[in-house]
Amino acid sequence: MQTSQPMSNIQLELLKLYATDIPDEDLINIKRLMVQYFAEKITQQMDMLWEENNWTAQTMHEWVKGNS
Repeated sequence: MQTSQPMSNIQLELLKLYATDIPDEDLINIKRLMVQYFAEKITQQMDMLWEENNWTAQTMHEWVKGNS
């Protein structure tokens, strides 16, 4: 027997959007906004990691060389 899990808040919001028929151009723009949002969030998290670990451009060069 499968246990159904409640939907997340994002799933609920997206279902509301699915209930309307929007033009393809709007759908493309919504996808771009979502990608931009998550890209910015990842960038902020990576910036924090770099700062916390005192990583530099030299660190990245060492990673590329395989000398971490």
